[in-house]
Formats: sequence, structure tokens, C-alpha cells
Amino acid sequence: MPHIVDIHVGKKIRQRRWLIGMTQQTLGETVGIKFQQIQKYETGANRVSASRLWDIAKALGLPVASFFEGIEEHCEVGSGLEPRAGSNMPGDLLGDREAMELVRSYYAIPENQRRRLYELARVLSDAR
Repeated sequence: MPHIVDIHVGKKIRQRRWLIGMTQQTLGETVGIKFQQIQKYETGANRVSASRLWDIAKALGLPVASFFEGIEEHCEVGSGLEPRAGSNMPGDLLGDREAMELVRSYYAIPENQRRRLYELARVLSDAR
């Protein structure tokens, strides 16, 4: 069974890769491995070694530490990183393809228009 940290790191890799529009094939070629290995990392089936995570972070334009952000929020304190009861793994929302497409589209909008769209979304979400 995959460790919760391996699943979390894999989701972060997939999220970032997808947001920047990079394929598993391209990421694999950039770091010198096959795309099937990227698939295994992204699902948490295989652990990412420290040196490989370093290479992946560089290829995705992220600091290595960003792959671990948010892990504590979703685990019981002092339980050896067992999932918190009733919580989802970090990134479940961003694991949703529709949500990822929305985020990618949002950042493709020019900044001044993006800000107006953000304000509109806030107003609409408060208008229940």
C-alpha cells in the first residue's frame, strides 16, 4: 500500500505538470526516465527518490519543498502521517480534471480581466 506522503507528492507532481501543460512523456524525457515511471510516481505506486525529486522539481520550475506543502493539514498529528478521519488527500479538488482546466484557463486570461473575473466569482459565491 502506498504511503500517504508518496501519494501527496505524486499528486503535486501531476498538478504542476498538468497546470503548465507538460505531458508525462515530456517530463520523463526531461528527467531521463520513461513516462510509465512518471505515471507510477503520480499515483504514489512508486516512491520518488530525493535526487529524482530534485530533477522533477527543476523540470517543473518548483522548489523541492513545494511537493510537501499541505501534508500536515490532512494528517493526524503524531500518528505517523495517518490520514485524518473524514478528510481527503490534499489536492483532491485539483485532482479533478474540470477544476484543473478551470485553473489553467483562469491563468490564461490577461491579469486585469482575471482580477475582474475573480471579483465576479466572489460576488456570485456570496449570493446564495
